[in-house]
Amino acid sequence: MKPMKLAVLVSGGGTNLQAIIDAIADGTITNSEIVTVISNNPGVKALERAAKAGIPAEVLQPKSYPDRAAFNRALEERIAESGAELIVLAGCLLTIPAELIRAYPNRIVNIHPALIPSFCGKGYYGLKVHEAALKRGVKLSGATVHFVNEDLDAGPIILQKAVEVLPDDTPEILQRRIMEEAEWKLLPRAIDLIANGRVSVTDGKVRIL
Repeated sequence: MKPMKLAVLVSGGGTNLQAIIDAIADGTITNSEIVTVISNNPGVKALERAAKAGIPAEVLQPKSYPDRAAFNRALEERIAESGAELIVLAGCLLTIPAELIRAYPNRIVNIHPALIPSFCGKGYYGLKVHEAALKRGVKLSGATVHFVNEDLDAGPIILQKAVEVLPDDTPEILQRRIMEEAEWKLLPRAIDLIANGRVSVTDGKVRIL
């Protein structure tokens, strides 16, 4: 089977990118290859991770273009040029253009550090998610991998994993536990399922074949 080509979009440290790189290397993810990494921020650790793995990477910043529409066109063009068949948002804080979502229906996946529909949507990203979870006093949090649609964090859910919230947790400690126990496992698993034709979407719901 011909490997599925992945474009991975990042904004920061790239720990989920590293999880994908490692999972491809050890065979956890099969039939897949990363063809490009695109960051909206220069000088981030994710770019170093890509370079170390020999993966083409570039910086594409909205401020480098005359307006957001021009940036959106450039982003879509770069992804198209790479030949990517699946776009993976791995800690990407960009607002994904509607045009890109329409061009890649059920071919853009995102990892969110909570159990959607809890602590998701506008304003819920990074540590803010974990701060909100602790403030609410939940006993379980976790992570969700979902397809991206035009409503923020509202696309069809592919996989979820719950993680216990402990009494002495800080946002940073909870964030790390959710990364280790959920995010770094769920995202590679979802990619492998998609690459092997085991995910279908009907009426907005995902079925694992």
